[in-house]
Parts: sequence; C-alpha cells; structure tokens
Amino acid sequence: MARFISGRAAAVTFGVLALTLAGGGFAAAQATTAKPVAQTGQPGARPVASVGQPAVTPAEAAQAKAALREGVSPSFVAGSTSFAVVSSAGVLLRGHDSVSATRYGPGQYQVIFNHSLVRGGYVANIGDAADCCLPPAGEVSVAPRLGTPNGVFVQTVDSTGAPSDRSFHLAVVTP
Repeated sequence: MARFISGRAAAVTFGVLALTLAGGGFAAAQATTAKPVAQTGQPGARPVASVGQPAVTPAEAAQAKAALREGVSPSFVAGSTSFAVVSSAGVLLRGHDSVSATRYGPGQYQVIFNHSLVRGGYVANIGDAADCCLPPAGEVSVAPRLGTPNGVFVQTVDSTGAPSDRSFHLAVVTP
C-alpha cells in the first residue's frame, strides 16, 4: 500500500484546517456597497453637534487654579474614583472631590475637581438629578477640559444627536 501523505504534511494540513474553522484563516478582501439606511438599522442623518469646547475665561482659569491650590480632600486616595452629579441647568448637586459645574450652552458643561485629572479616565452617563426616576433618553461625551488640568468637558445630546441639556453622572478615575 502506498503512502500518500507524510506525517508532517498531515499535521500541517490539520493545523491549517483548524485555524480556518476557528476564524484564524486568511481573509479575502471583498468590495462592499453601501446599503440603504432602511437596511442597516442605523438612524438617518443627524444634526452636527457643535465642534470644540468654549474658550476658558480668565475667571474660570483662576477658579480651577484655586481648586488645585486648596488641594485634595483628606479622604482622597490616589487611584480612587471622584464623581459629580450635575443637573441639566449645570448645578453641581453632589459629588466627591468635585468643586463646581458650569453650563455653557445647550448640552455643554464643565466640571472642576480639586485635584489633577491628567492621565485620568472619564466615564459619564445621562442620569436623573434626583434619587429616583429614569432619565430622558440621550447621549453624553466627555473629554479633558482644554487648558484646565483639573477639569472635564461634558457634552450631552438628545436621541437625534441635537445638543440638549441633560443631567448626568460623571466618574473620574485617576492613577
């Protein structure tokens, strides 16, 4: 009886077959065509939200520097989480290590903390300002506040993507 496949060739063949079945095989590039919106399940064109952050005023810069000079609260531990709950009007309702909140315009807010947030991580969600109730639908984005090392810029929009005032909960984790 003749031997058709050597032992090494069989091992390579079965290895390639296993990788292909597991999804680790070669992928062929395919040309894609754009599908109509009705087929993709995605919403139609959204209004463009305002781009960028408002400029930091000298008074805001002084406030942020004063918060840094005051230092952190005695309960602050490096690697801990600071938070703020802010109303849709831009009022800081409660928080830990948060100093102030400011509303700039529809859906644009700044939150100042009493310690540097450089290299920190930010997480926010639309949340009700009270201790009850479900918040209105919407989305929230967070970014470092330009020119303010202890500030976070928050932007909220409604479900269509239009800037809209929403209360939110913001958590900041610092290393």
